Amino acid sequence: MRTVLMVAEKPSLAQSIAKILSRGNMSSRKGLNGACSVHEYTGSFIGQSAHFKMTSVCGHVMTLDFIGKYNSWDKVDPAELFSKAPTEKKEANPKLTMVKFLQVFFLTKCCDCIVLWLDCDKEGENICFEVLDAVLPVMNKPSTERTIYRAKFSSITDTDICNAMNHLGEPNRNEALSVDARQELDLRIGCAFTRFQTKYFQGKYGNLDSSLISFGPCQTPTLGFCVERHDKIQSFKPETYWVLQAKVNPEKESSLTLDWDRVRVFDREIAQMFLNITKTAKEAKVESVSKKEKVKQRPLALNTVEMLRVASAALGMGPQHAMQIAERLYTQGYISYPRTETTHYPENFDLKGCLRQQANNPYWAETVKALLSEGINRPRKGHDAGDHPPITPMKAATEVELGGDGWRLYEYITRHFIATVSTDCKYLQTNISFSIGPERFNCVGKVVTSPGFTEIMPWHSIPLEESLPCCEKGDLFPVGEIKLLEMQTSPPDYLTEAELITLMEKHGIGTDASIPVHINNICQRNYVTVESGRRLKPTNLGIVLVHGYYKIDAELVLPTIRSAVEKQLNLIALGKANYHQVLEHTLDIFKRKFHYFVDSIAGMDELMEVSFSPLAATGKPLSRCGKCHRFMKYIQAKPSRLHCSHCDDTYSLPQNGTIKLYKELRCPLDDFELVLWSSGSRGKSYPLCPYCYNHPPFRDMKKGMGCNECTHPTCQHSLSMLGIGQCVECENGVLVLDSTSGPKWKMACNKCNVIVHFFENAHKVRVSPETCDLCDAALVDVDFNKAKSPLPGDETQHSGCVFCDPVFQDLVELKHAAMRHPMHRGGQGKRQGRGRGKGRRPGGRPNPKKPKDKMAALAAYFV
Repeated sequence: MRTVLMVAEKPSLAQSIAKILSRGNMSSRKGLNGACSVHEYTGSFIGQSAHFKMTSVCGHVMTLDFIGKYNSWDKVDPAELFSKAPTEKKEANPKLTMVKFLQVFFLTKCCDCIVLWLDCDKEGENICFEVLDAVLPVMNKPSTERTIYRAKFSSITDTDICNAMNHLGEPNRNEALSVDARQELDLRIGCAFTRFQTKYFQGKYGNLDSSLISFGPCQTPTLGFCVERHDKIQSFKPETYWVLQAKVNPEKESSLTLDWDRVRVFDREIAQMFLNITKTAKEAKVESVSKKEKVKQRPLALNTVEMLRVASAALGMGPQHAMQIAERLYTQGYISYPRTETTHYPENFDLKGCLRQQANNPYWAETVKALLSEGINRPRKGHDAGDHPPITPMKAATEVELGGDGWRLYEYITRHFIATVSTDCKYLQTNISFSIGPERFNCVGKVVTSPGFTEIMPWHSIPLEESLPCCEKGDLFPVGEIKLLEMQTSPPDYLTEAELITLMEKHGIGTDASIPVHINNICQRNYVTVESGRRLKPTNLGIVLVHGYYKIDAELVLPTIRSAVEKQLNLIALGKANYHQVLEHTLDIFKRKFHYFVDSIAGMDELMEVSFSPLAATGKPLSRCGKCHRFMKYIQAKPSRLHCSHCDDTYSLPQNGTIKLYKELRCPLDDFELVLWSSGSRGKSYPLCPYCYNHPPFRDMKKGMGCNECTHPTCQHSLSMLGIGQCVECENGVLVLDSTSGPKWKMACNKCNVIVHFFENAHKVRVSPETCDLCDAALVDVDFNKAKSPLPGDETQHSGCVFCDPVFQDLVELKHAAMRHPMHRGGQGKRQGRGRGKGRRPGGRPNPKKPKDKMAALAAYFV
């Protein structure tokens, strides 16, 4: 019996696909990495009996990055990133150990062949080859036998999945290469420009309020559209114009407002002349009456860009949020694949089958049943991009099932689909032309004859207008009123997200998958703010950057060059362009632009000087510099930092917390005053030396380490003096006493977000030089307040191990910090597994051995 191993893109997809293919007869278990499951069943594969094992990855297995030393902003010239800096593929999420998981999965299952069930787009093809690169070294089948298959599908339905299994193909190398090219271009170009302008401007200005002054080949033109609209608003000069408005009285108690054929005039004297001429007339004569049947077409089938536009404009959802909801609906089987450029259904698409699924929903059951009985209309012929069918509801759902934004987006997708197979909206339009003196006026009325698709999409219905009188040519109506209205032209409003998406699609900026990411990036970087109505208003920083790019090199912000690059990437995907040539040519262009940008940066700096304050004039005095002993200023705006105006030095600080002076204590190495970083009243806190934080004093320290990681052997604030024992959760962390936390004492891991609260209301807690015989953790000396001492009798002092001493066990409580450690990427509130590593901590204290009874004091947490 053959063994067939299959890989999907997400754990939920793997489960759904395996359930369909096995007809629900499968066994499931957790994989070795804890994130992915393995589903097993028996069936047939290409006419032979086979044992199937399906698992998944969690999105991209690998990510592109520079090798170690080129990730240092201080040691590498950004210009080297265009060509000299080598790149490598690294695991996208090292904690998942996905490569090891896949290799063990394939190695231990005696794999005969592999079926790749990754999403069917360019990113999915790229992940296919990431999976293959991981597993092919451990697969030992003869090269003459086909072992790799690719499943192509657009929805998680029985029909689509079984059809994909019966028509397996091969992964597309060209599409994967186009993604590789985009990743490398964005990495090299984005990092070079971002590093240079971030260091240059953050070193000069203190109130930029952005931790990163980023540049992106797609992100920057996206920002450019927003600033272009802002400039139009600022440069707009309103003009006064006049409109002649007439009212006639077809009947005694009714009036009809007429529109002037000239629309408006910009000269008051001429407008007054027309008013004087028409005021002499007492009657309006009907010059013509025309009636014409018109059609409002039903919408084209739904693609990604239109879905994102509607989600923003009508549902109030940001593009990235809408895309996340759409992906969730897809993985749960409610809709087809949400990333598609196609607006045309293939001839063999089961439209009736999808429509029948909606026949029992109370919101549109009547409309659906009527369509099924009378016969559906073939959807309009749209654009076939050759990727996936349009976004379609694949199974029925209720508001209770999906709830909130999930239901709102699903409801729109379903209504849009039903509208595409409905009839067009038909209405009768009546135009009546009047003459009042020598001037012509008109009025228009519309009467719906067949509502068609507007029944299911009522927001597209023909608006109700005042009814027109029955009349014929030559009829006369008394003039009720003629007046001159003075009005002003108004400026355009700021771009909405929907309008921005339209511009990005029109100019070829980004793909249907990446457009939401680029819009989200300019919001995250504080280049624009989302105002009422989801309008994007550029900030001072966003405006100055775009104006600076225009001043130096307009092509950096105009969409033309990126659009040309996107076309080249599409040619790679089609096999019509060489991957290496496109990469080399594009990087050469941007390298030249980068050198010119660096040489001309003074032009942008002139604009920055007008809008932002220099470092020396920003912030408030906080702590003393160890070099000149003058006060350094604390700049709270992102990125928070300390600046010494006398030495002209700037020192980075931990982000996302508060900084205050730490008891006016000084670092014994450099005489800088220490500061205390805190994540909040109940979170982590630790002191740090501003100089050591930026210039590690010892070889085993890295930039960005505070006193709780300092290996100074005698400093009273260092890890050597305050470290107690190895973290109970992570591999490399040490629990360090927070000496500022009394009377609510705590120790916190210097790597992850674990916090241990203990000895509440104790008078004093000190770390002893002695260690525990059982676990090698440092002992602590505790002085309790006499009134609240847990010790027997009148005792108030006790020395023991936090983990092993029975006196302390009821006084210890493990928690997780409210936010991430500012220098380490750990999950918030997630247990990462208990460390088992040994070794020596700084200062000669060994790490604890973690005996079984070490957890006794923390039993409540683990239960």
